[in-house]
Amino acid sequence: MTATDGTFLVTHADEESATLRDVTNAQVFTLSENPGLEAGEVVEGVLEPEPPMEVTYEVASVREQRTIPVERVALEPTAQAKDLAADQPVGELTTRERAGEGELHVLTVEDDQTETAADEVVEDEATVSRAARLGVDRVEIRTASGVVSVRYLPD
Repeated sequence: MTATDGTFLVTHADEESATLRDVTNAQVFTLSENPGLEAGEVVEGVLEPEPPMEVTYEVASVREQRTIPVERVALEPTAQAKDLAADQPVGELTTRERAGEGELHVLTVEDDQTETAADEVVEDEATVSRAARLGVDRVEIRTASGVVSVRYLPD
């Protein structure tokens, strides 16, 4: 096996080991030792398989280690997000590139499910994984009745 250079989400970490998932292809890597990583962090670097079996990995180098905050904010979705939501049925998701960097995701839900859906987006590790894949620094969740706006933003 060869070294893997990429961006990884730490999905599990304890004192002895850690599990990382590549944000581009979802490949999972188990580290035989934890070099100070915490679950939820994003690591950009190189992983190398450990001989002789090459079933566990070690961190060969780290270019960046960071946390991407996912936060609900007390702001209404933008006019663009509301317009997108108005044009799609309940349960649908529309994705748009943002001017500059990042993406906008607009999800329509039943009015009484707005808060629950927003909480699920905040708690879902896929949200952080997507943010890492997009190369953004934070995720902002905005809600209005029946609309959940997820903004993947640069710093």
